[in-house]
Amino acid sequence: MERGGRTLLFALLLLLLLLGGLRRPSSGDAAGPVPLVIWHGMGDSCCNPLSMGYIKKIVEEKIPGIYVLSLKIGSSLIEDMENSYFMNVNNQVKDVCDQLSKDSKLQGGYNAMGFSQGGQFLRAVVQRCPSPPMFNLISIGGQHQGVFGFPHCPGESSRICDWLRKMLDIAYTKAIQQRLVQAQYWHDPVNEEEYRRSSLFLADINQERVINETYKKNLMTLKKFVMVQFLNDTMVDPPVSEWFGYYRSGQTKEIIPLQETTLYTEDRLGLKEMDQAGKLVFLGAEGDHLHFSKEWFFKNIVPFLQ
Repeated sequence: MERGGRTLLFALLLLLLLLGGLRRPSSGDAAGPVPLVIWHGMGDSCCNPLSMGYIKKIVEEKIPGIYVLSLKIGSSLIEDMENSYFMNVNNQVKDVCDQLSKDSKLQGGYNAMGFSQGGQFLRAVVQRCPSPPMFNLISIGGQHQGVFGFPHCPGESSRICDWLRKMLDIAYTKAIQQRLVQAQYWHDPVNEEEYRRSSLFLADINQERVINETYKKNLMTLKKFVMVQFLNDTMVDPPVSEWFGYYRSGQTKEIIPLQETTLYTEDRLGLKEMDQAGKLVFLGAEGDHLHFSKEWFFKNIVPFLQ
C-alpha cells in the first residue's frame, strides 16, 4: 500500500476510535439500560424489603440488566434511618454527590427516583452536582415547596392542627434547623421573611434568597422532571407541594398551583421554561402518601426508566 493510502487508513481508524470513545453506553444503548439511583423517605432505609428493597427488586425484574443504586446515608441501616430525621440535609446531599461521583457504573449518566423527602433531596443533587449527569428525575410524593402541617393533621381543616403549626416558630431556630431534617423544609407562608432568612435547605434550593444561575442551569439539563402527587395524601400538608404548588403567601387557606407562584412567574429555577418545553410531567395517584400498586408503578413510572 502506498504511503498516502496508509495515512488515510490510519486517519479513518483514528476517527472510528474517537467516535467510539465519545459514545456513552449507559445512556440506554445496546450496552445496557440507564442506571437508576433511588433515595428513600423519612424513617425508611435503603434496603427495607417492604419499601426500597421491593422497588429495587421489581425494577430489576421489569428492566433486565439495569443497575440500581439504593442510597444509604451512613454505615448501617439503622444509621441510614436515623439520618433521615437528624442529619443536616446539605451534608446528606454532599455525601450522595460523593457516592455518585465515585461509582464507576454511573459515570455515563443515570435516572433518579426519590420517595417523599428523597424527591426534593435528589433535586438538590441535580442542582448542585451535575457530574455524573442525571437524565430523568422522578419525584414520588416529594415536598418541593416544603410543608406547613403535620402528618394526618391538616391545619386548614382542624383548629387544633392549625394552632399547632402556627406555634411552631421554633422550627427556624438555629439549633432545630441544624438537627431536625423536617424543619429544614418547614415553609411558613405567613412568615415568609423568617423562612427565607433561616431555612437551612429548602430556601436555598428554591432560590428564595439569591438566584444561583448554576442551580437553574443544572436543573434545566433534565430531560424529564416527573412529579407524582398523591390525591388523597394525609401526610403532606399541603399535598399540592408535591406538584410545586403551595399556599398563597400571607395566609394558610388558599392553595395556588405552581404556575401562579413567584418561583414560576419569575422563573427562578427554570421551571417555566422547562414546562413550556414539555419537560415537566405532573402525575396524580389515587390514595394516601406513597400508596400505589405495582401495576400503577409499571404503567406510569417505568416508561421514564427505559
